Amino acid sequence: MSQALNAGTRLTIDLWHPNCWAIEATEQTGGGVLAHAIYDTPKMAPESVNGLFTAFGDTNEEVEQLLETIRASEHAGEILELQERFGRARDAPGNVVREFFLEYDPNDMVCPTLLRHGFVHSAPVRIEDGREEWQLCFTGERSEMETALDAVRADAGAEVSVVSITASDGPATRSEREQRLDTLTPTQREVFEEARAAGYYEWPRGCSTRELADRIGISKTTLLEHLRKAEAKLLDP
Repeated sequence: MSQALNAGTRLTIDLWHPNCWAIEATEQTGGGVLAHAIYDTPKMAPESVNGLFTAFGDTNEEVEQLLETIRASEHAGEILELQERFGRARDAPGNVVREFFLEYDPNDMVCPTLLRHGFVHSAPVRIEDGREEWQLCFTGERSEMETALDAVRADAGAEVSVVSITASDGPATRSEREQRLDTLTPTQREVFEEARAAGYYEWPRGCSTRELADRIGISKTTLLEHLRKAEAKLLDP
């Protein structure tokens, strides 16, 4: 057996597939969903599965609208919200997070297709803006990976693009800075990165608060609120 097969390959993919309630809901509303785990339902026939998910967003209103959109989906069953958060919820992006169980049709899942072609997911799936982000390990030869991705596209009717790819025997974990950046909402990250690029954090400052707000196209108050929340997450020990 070759070293490549033993080591495997880590990759992150951007994925869309049909009949997915999470993709549909996040395409229509703000916020996003983290998919943590899937469980068989206690039934004689495998007619449905239960999943554990986290809905996240900037505001209570945004998350509530997201959950209402999920409830209205023909591909989603009943939502059972959890009154107490699991520890993993603290790692979810967004200022507001709500965990829930959801029962749905296993035929709408793309995970079995990925597994069938050698892709094993290694982290919660993140769904935003109508797309899914999967962190995977490929168990086959590196040279076989593109053929396996083509098979996933064909079998699941999916759109798949590779975001990043590394050997598993390289750095196995992301840096602490990258992990902290992942806790920011898309808006917070956009504002923070724009501030850095504009020299807002340099001394002397490359631009004023007003200039930065005008550059992004938001009010000064909104800019400061996004920066304050982003900085709190990045600097929290």
